[in-house]
Amino acid sequence: MVDFLIGLFLASLIVALFTTRLYRLLLWYSINSLMLGLLALSIGRSIDDDAMIITGVITIVVKAIGIPYILKNLSQKFHFVRQITPDIQVHYAIMLVPAILVFTFYLSEPITHMIDTNANYVAVSISSLFLSLLLMMEHTNVAPKIIGFLSMENSLFLLGITATNGMPMLVELGIFFDLLMAIVVINLLFHKEEMKI
Repeated sequence: MVDFLIGLFLASLIVALFTTRLYRLLLWYSINSLMLGLLALSIGRSIDDDAMIITGVITIVVKAIGIPYILKNLSQKFHFVRQITPDIQVHYAIMLVPAILVFTFYLSEPITHMIDTNANYVAVSISSLFLSLLLMMEHTNVAPKIIGFLSMENSLFLLGITATNGMPMLVELGIFFDLLMAIVVINLLFHKEEMKI
């Protein structure tokens, strides 16, 4: 079950890279966050960690439902262009994605010998981190850059829960507090983008 959820997590991020509509990008981010929350629930249930289960529920509520809803409302409020065309052409992106995946699996091989976990989980986490960075780099609009930043945070969260079999609850609450601060910054960026239009 964990392998299936991690596969869907990575697949939703790859599809988001090729999305040219803002609302579809929000949908793929929501699916990505939903897979992360279900993964936290699954791992928490398998290792009998109540904090991880609570984190999974909070992740589903905040990241899969709350943040996409807020971003959709902000994009309607500030009249953002819904057509988001990436600066990197599709055929280059199609070559970049497998190159990133191969590179990160090669990069994470020495790391996985030191930790007692599945090597593929760490490799997928690192590759999704690089794919999120690519999502930020390939757009000039502020909204896809914000989605890329939030996807990068999802990738770091995935790395934390798969590499360590759960993080302390205090660290997870700190991440959610940082995420709420990021929403405030996002609102300011949207306002600045509207003033430029």
